[in-house]
Amino acid sequence: MIPGALGNCSGLTTIDLSLNSLTGEIPPSFQNLATLEGLLLSDNHITGVIPPFLGNFSNLRQFGLDNNNISGEIPSNIGLLKELTLFFAWQNELQGKLPNELANCQKLQDLDLSNNALTGPVPRSLFNLRNLTKLLLISNQLSGKIPADIGNCSSLTRLRLGSNMLDGEIPSEIGMLGNLRFLELSENQFTGKIPPDIGNCKQLEMVDLHGNKLQGVIPLSFVSLLQVNVLDLSMNQISGNIPESMGNLTSLNKLVLSGNKISGSIPRSLGRCKNLQLLDVSSNSLSGSIPEEIGDLQELDILLNLSANCLTGPIPESFSNFSKLDNMDISHNMLVGSLQVLSNLDNLVSLNVSYNNFSGSIPNIKFFQDLPNATFAGNKKLCFTKSKCHSTEDIHRRKSVRNLTILVVIIVIIASIIVTAGTIFYSRARETLLEKSDEEKELQWDFTPFQKLNFTVEDVVTKLSDSNIVGRGCSGVVYRIETPTRQFIAVKKLWPKKKGEIPQRDLFSAEVTTLGSIRHKNIVRLLGCCENGKTRLLLFDYISNGSLAGLLHGKKILLDWNARYNIIMGAAQGLAYLHHDCIPPIVHRDIKTNNILVGPLFEAFLADFGLAKLVSSPDSSRASDIIAGSYGYIAPEYGYSLKITEKSDVYSYGIVLLEVLTGMEPTDSQIPDGKHIVTWVYEELRERHRDFTSIVDQQLLLHSGTQTEEMLQVLG
Repeated sequence: MIPGALGNCSGLTTIDLSLNSLTGEIPPSFQNLATLEGLLLSDNHITGVIPPFLGNFSNLRQFGLDNNNISGEIPSNIGLLKELTLFFAWQNELQGKLPNELANCQKLQDLDLSNNALTGPVPRSLFNLRNLTKLLLISNQLSGKIPADIGNCSSLTRLRLGSNMLDGEIPSEIGMLGNLRFLELSENQFTGKIPPDIGNCKQLEMVDLHGNKLQGVIPLSFVSLLQVNVLDLSMNQISGNIPESMGNLTSLNKLVLSGNKISGSIPRSLGRCKNLQLLDVSSNSLSGSIPEEIGDLQELDILLNLSANCLTGPIPESFSNFSKLDNMDISHNMLVGSLQVLSNLDNLVSLNVSYNNFSGSIPNIKFFQDLPNATFAGNKKLCFTKSKCHSTEDIHRRKSVRNLTILVVIIVIIASIIVTAGTIFYSRARETLLEKSDEEKELQWDFTPFQKLNFTVEDVVTKLSDSNIVGRGCSGVVYRIETPTRQFIAVKKLWPKKKGEIPQRDLFSAEVTTLGSIRHKNIVRLLGCCENGKTRLLLFDYISNGSLAGLLHGKKILLDWNARYNIIMGAAQGLAYLHHDCIPPIVHRDIKTNNILVGPLFEAFLADFGLAKLVSSPDSSRASDIIAGSYGYIAPEYGYSLKITEKSDVYSYGIVLLEVLTGMEPTDSQIPDGKHIVTWVYEELRERHRDFTSIVDQQLLLHSGTQTEEMLQVLG
């Protein structure tokens, strides 16, 4: 519990008890802390209500209650907090209406009350907050309309009101928000047309309006959204055509228009959206042939879904370019011709071509042969053999003859077994006992690929020898394996969950499946996993230059500043993806230079992301079996909170930056008096007032030229 005696410290300006396991309520004695500027209690188990003496904190700037169990209503006297800039109370049990008095907090910039049970309308007065940059009210029970006053919030960068019960039309005044980057109004009950004025918000990176009752057409003004990465208008009642100008949105990563009433043809211009990773226009009324230009989308890797339309013609030859694509669904159309064009899509994991008019034989490769029958259902002219296709009656007749032959052979075999069973019973019984003994040692391997792979689990397991070991870490042993096609992969053999304990297969599969779905250019690709109830293997791309730690401290090659800067920027982008683009967010838990791999062009790849939940090192002496980072990189608050969050990753990344700048490890023997790198850098820069170049890797200074200013900016 929070000690009530803290209320006697009347001169306190900041209380930060975040990231602990505190219980109980906010002590009544806190009403004496009139000078408080920051009250941060996030990520605990605090209960009770927001105290009625909140209005006493006239100097309060930051109020963080997120991720607790706070209930009750937001008190109206919150409007007395004239200095408040940040109010976070998401992921609680708050009820009631949003108080109109919030509008009195004229300095408020960040407001996040998502994931509560708030009801009633969004107050009109809230949109008079000219400094408001982030308004997040996701997953509540808010109702009513968005008032036109929203146009007054000219500073808004994020407006996220998804998963509520808001209705009416989307106000055109949103188009006045020139700084808006994220617009999410999904899963509400909005009606009417999509306002063309949204096209005026040229800074938009995400537009998510899915799951409403919107009608009309896709506004032509969307052609101005040149920075948009995600456009999701699915599950509405949108009609008309897909605008030809959509091809100008070359920053698009995900375009989702499924579940509407869109007609016409797929525009050829979509082929210009070279960065698309996901394209879903399923469940519409699209007609005509699939444009050859769609095959130019060579970055498509997550999904291509054209199903449930009225598309005709053959599969374009250009579809053979989809070398990265994992999932394709073109079912429930009127497509014709052969499937052979898909035979070289080596990365496919899922395919559905059912209920079309395809003909000829399916490709004679293992992926197609292993697909379930439902994949090809409803294609009457499609054959499953290499020989010439025959009529349906001929196929049935051949199947009948084949089945009869099989039956005769089975009868003969059974008769032979019965005749000879008596003479070999004793020896077979003895062999059976021996086999049962062997089965305890030889467990069945389960192999789950997350990409299209050209090797088997046997190809991997047979090469797990000491001669192929390239590293050991807290999560396991790493092997460098060459596949039969001369491709190198990295295989990590995880330590057992606990010493002497056989891991639970279902839990392992669920966690690894989450990791396998991650796609980012700065995160090492998880190819698949193998496990047999005792041993767990993870298969990754092999990154040729090894780890950042090896390059920094191995001294095999000189890492100049350009290379180092490229690496730390890539690592930051990968980490931001895990924290902000994954739902739910993924915490890496072990950011360090050993877990940042470096490609041939000095591009960064985060490795071992999320594995801390899966493993426990056999030589770990901690009481907890959860790996929470590596010595020297662990955030100080972990020592008393034992909780790891995104902020812990950010702290560890800061240590990596210092390591890159100084060339020193966090607890390097060259640092005087055995100090930690943070303490040493702080003392050098602040206490001794020495020039910052005294801490920078001298190899960098010799080759830096005019880049010292950039190094200083990284140092902050």
